[in-house]
This record gives sequence, structure tokens and C-alpha cells, in this order.
Amino acid sequence: MNRPEDPQHLFPIADIQSGRDERQLAIDQVGIKGLKYPLLFADGNGAPQPTIAECNVYVALPEDRKGTHMSRLVALLESRSAPGEPPLTVSNLRSLLDALVVLLEAPGGRIELAFPFFIRKSAPVSGVASLLDYEARLTGTLHDGKYRQTLAVAVPVTSLCPCSKEISEYGAHNQRSLITITAQPREPVFFTEIIRIAEEEASCELYGLLKRADEKYVTERAYNNPRFVEDLVRGVAARLAADARIDAFAVEAENFESIHNHSAYARIARGM
Repeated sequence: MNRPEDPQHLFPIADIQSGRDERQLAIDQVGIKGLKYPLLFADGNGAPQPTIAECNVYVALPEDRKGTHMSRLVALLESRSAPGEPPLTVSNLRSLLDALVVLLEAPGGRIELAFPFFIRKSAPVSGVASLLDYEARLTGTLHDGKYRQTLAVAVPVTSLCPCSKEISEYGAHNQRSLITITAQPREPVFFTEIIRIAEEEASCELYGLLKRADEKYVTERAYNNPRFVEDLVRGVAARLAADARIDAFAVEAENFESIHNHSAYARIARGM
């Protein structure tokens, strides 16, 4: 049986992207944005967990090159999700970025991955286990041979108002809060470590599943640990500033107020 000839062999297809551009303007970032792709991610010594990441992948484009090969960016992610490939980690993101600039023959590149990250937590009294989700973001940039990495994670917690507790004869208003930490480390720092700092500085941490005894515990713990939004960012920032592994950071806290139709907000940034 005759097999059809390769159309590209019979009719060569022009590679327009590899052509020259005469405007002499280099492009800082060009690539793909908002691509959702499955991947395995492992944090620290934890087991790899499947997740779906929203991926932004860019390269720097020299001034004399017409365009970049967008399909190769998708091919790179596809190769990382192939069976037998190791899971993505904080430590090996650099290798993915190195492969990116080699594949695209680019002077630099940037990869941004945003994905839900889960931790299995045990309730404080009953010990019943359940998963809690966090929004994680891992970014790597390679420019002029220098690599920079940032980790960001949004941690939901409980905060209880110190003023409300002080002036009320009984009870105090509390609410769910969101602490967002962005860290630029000198050496590997893991999401679980950053999450733990946020939860320990809150009035109380959250759990996916609670029994009645657990609910009593978290209610009373929050009451005994009142925190303003200012307390949240200061407590976290002090911990990050004291960590020699962290070169720069930003901490944001938003309290979704239970007695107002607006949020309370605070931010501290150092070196970002």
C-alpha cells in the first residue's frame, strides 16, 4: 500500500518566525498566557500530588528576530507531563527554565505557574483528617544568566477583632481572612513552611472538617488570640525577616469584615 508523502517534504513551509525584523526593538517577554495544564507537584518531602496549573511561559526575543515558536512552549509543558517524568518542585523549576531558553534559543525566559495546593490536616481535638486547599504560585525568571525565583501562597485563616473583644460584655466579631505571602528566597523554601507561618500568626487556622469538640476548640482559640489586620501582617513579616533563607518578601492581609460591607487590608513589603 502506498503511503502518502510528507506534505512538508513536497511543499516546504516557510518559517516566518525565524526571519529578521528591521525595527531593532527587542521584546522583553513573548509567549503564552493562561494555558491550563495538568502536572505533578511535590513540596519538600511530601508525596507528589496531581494538580492543574494555569501556565504563563515567556521568552525574551532579540531585536533582530521576527517572532518566537509558540508551539514549542506547549511542547515543553507536554514533555514535563509525560509518564515517568519527575514531579515539579521548588528546587527543579530552574531546570525547566534552562530547558526553555535552550529550546527557544532565547537569551532569557520566565515561567509562572498558579495552581491549587492541598494539605491534609487533622482536626485539633477529634483528629479527623481532611484536605484544605491553598492557592499557590511559583515563578522563575532567567535573565543574563541570573536566576530568580518567587513563591506566593494565599492562606485562609480566622481573625477575631481585639477591639470588639475589649468593649463587648460577651462575644467578639470574627471573620475569615486571607493572608497572601510572596517570598523571594536565596535557597529553597517550601509552600508548607510559608503556610504554617501564616496559620500560626492568625487568631486560628482553618480546617476542612470539624466535629463539635473541634468547633468548640477553634472558637475558643480565636477568642483567646485576637488579631487586627495590622497584627497579621506584622506577625508574618517579623517571621520572614528573621529567616536567613529569604531575600525579600511581601505580606498582605485582607479581613472580610463580618460587621461591615467592606474589607480591612494591610501590606508590608521589604526588598521586593
